[in-house]
Amino acid sequence: MARIAVIGAGMGAMAAAARLAVAGHQVAVYERSATYGGAVGRFERDGFAFDTGPGLLHLPAVHRDLFVKTGKEALEKCVELVQVDPSSRHVFADGTAVSLPNASRAGVVSALDAALGAGAGERWGDFMGRAREAWDRTRRPLLEEPLPADTSPLAREPYPGLKSGLLRRTPTTLAEVGRRELRDPRLAALLDGYALAYGLDPATAPASAAVLPYMEQTFGSWYVLGGIRALADALHERCLARKVEFVFGAEVARVLEKDGRAAGVELADGRQAEADHVVAAAPVPALYRDGVIGSVGQEPPSAVRTGRVTLCLALRGAREADAAHRTVVHSTDAADERAALAAGRTALRPTVVVLRPDDERLRPDGAHEAVTVTATVPVAVEDGWEAFADRMTEAAERAVPGLRERLLWRHVRTPADTLRETGMAEVPAPALAGAAGRLLPSANVSPLPGLYFAGGWAHPGGGLAHSGMSGALVAGLIVEGADFRGSR
Repeated sequence: MARIAVIGAGMGAMAAAARLAVAGHQVAVYERSATYGGAVGRFERDGFAFDTGPGLLHLPAVHRDLFVKTGKEALEKCVELVQVDPSSRHVFADGTAVSLPNASRAGVVSALDAALGAGAGERWGDFMGRAREAWDRTRRPLLEEPLPADTSPLAREPYPGLKSGLLRRTPTTLAEVGRRELRDPRLAALLDGYALAYGLDPATAPASAAVLPYMEQTFGSWYVLGGIRALADALHERCLARKVEFVFGAEVARVLEKDGRAAGVELADGRQAEADHVVAAAPVPALYRDGVIGSVGQEPPSAVRTGRVTLCLALRGAREADAAHRTVVHSTDAADERAALAAGRTALRPTVVVLRPDDERLRPDGAHEAVTVTATVPVAVEDGWEAFADRMTEAAERAVPGLRERLLWRHVRTPADTLRETGMAEVPAPALAGAAGRLLPSANVSPLPGLYFAGGWAHPGGGLAHSGMSGALVAGLIVEGADFRGSR
């Protein structure tokens, strides 16, 4: 039995801790804040409750595997999952709207044809076929296997090019895919929205980001009753059941080293905890920045430069029975939105994602509604958030008629809140191939023997599913050592 110290109590950290505890190891988790969950937080006021991080679950198989492997109770015995249908509603700049069914490629094609005109669905379906090729080429190395020492193959673009005469031209960015292949500003906006939801600028995101809509439309979107925070609660309970120790209010100041390997952690108050392995599940750039692992090496600058603004809106009046759970209201000035991301300012007319869960646990009664609205912003912006929140609210009214008249109050969360709670203002993106390797996160195995990286800032990157995969990879590396070849 090995002693294992885990830095941070986010979702990736707890996923690793539960798996390692089941394998017979003694696991202690050190979290600087007073609670667990990391970016999967909760804001509550006046009987209203809001998720402050992800609002939907994708690739639920990751968490199903986690709960099966760490105890007798399956995921569905611990939380109640609801498949969201339609998966999303989209409102475009010209006022056109379309609702996309959940996990039905044929249904999506039909819906796009009906809303945008004959041929739109076929173009999107052809694009999804190419996205599947990129998925098939990168699924195992980017999701199920440890990042290889030689990442140069993953730096090349896996998205297939279209033939032009005798030549095959491979697009370099997601925006180029939309412009050249989808040939409809609404379809291009639909594609851009998937990138923006993960904090990526479509103008610089690699064409391989096509796997993001592919994953969602293939494997579906799910909601956890009580909000995604309920999933964090269930995972924390699973860790406790497996005898994982949690120490809250315990900031780790540095990783201890002995004989050239990680040997434990030292807390900010001077206490030390010896360990045979250390799992650093706090944001990797922050660990380097704050000197926690300063002697390990030099972390390259992060390619992520975007964060999120989230509005928690308390509304009077009941939610309409036919309201969509998620509506993406696309910018009415896409050119300005792209320029804003490039220039480090907020967009005049941002794309916003409006979440309206039909969940009685999030509202004081049936005569009220809890709504969240999110937008992607450059983290370089430091003020002007109230004015930007006004613009977000105006955009959200295209999804929630009469929103401003129904508004009781709103709470604005900015990248500064994300920085305070997680150590980074940015929100990490999933690992993506191409782009010369700029969107490959830190490997799970650090340069210091005995020290491993997990969580959204480590391989395979940000997002609930990806963080869960990072925990599985780190547990496999520690338990199986050099023989570990990836998740199965």
